[in-house]
Amino acid sequence: MPTPEITLHRYGTDQLPTIRPTLVGVYAEVYEKEIGEDPFFSVDRFEGRLTGHSSRPSWEAVVAYDGGEAAGYAYAAALPQNTGWWAHMLQPLPEADTTEDGTRTLALFEIMVRAPWRGTVLAYRIHEELLAGRTEQRVTLLVEPGHPKVKALYESWGYQHIGDQQPFPDAPVYTTMLRALR
Repeated sequence: MPTPEITLHRYGTDQLPTIRPTLVGVYAEVYEKEIGEDPFFSVDRFEGRLTGHSSRPSWEAVVAYDGGEAAGYAYAAALPQNTGWWAHMLQPLPEADTTEDGTRTLALFEIMVRAPWRGTVLAYRIHEELLAGRTEQRVTLLVEPGHPKVKALYESWGYQHIGDQQPFPDAPVYTTMLRALR
């Protein structure tokens, strides 16, 4: 049973080697069902995405610990000037909405909480800690349409559905959401 002794720790790219096993372990637990059903969700594919995401100098992660046990995390990085993020939209957005300069939009790549801590405010706490102090104007994330409760949760945090995208040929089609930070 989770205790209220949750601490949040922020990590940068230079600390990834230290926390990588934690990020991968939590991912493997949270996505256990999907890993067995779809190669896109395999641990190897996740590790590849993590490597790509964390190669950006603005990458940060926030990990929540209950005592010494990881309860969940989120990580994000600013979209670079020549990002492919918006190129995968099923209905293209206006160029003014997709032009990036490396400081405009934060991409929230992953947010997950282990089962014993779900249904608490932990996901929100991790999310808000990750966004605290960021200088970007807005934040974007993807959510699987088959998870309407998760989409509704993000909407309650101020995100709006702006379209759908398929970021990789073998990836699901995701709902793309956006929230202003400033």
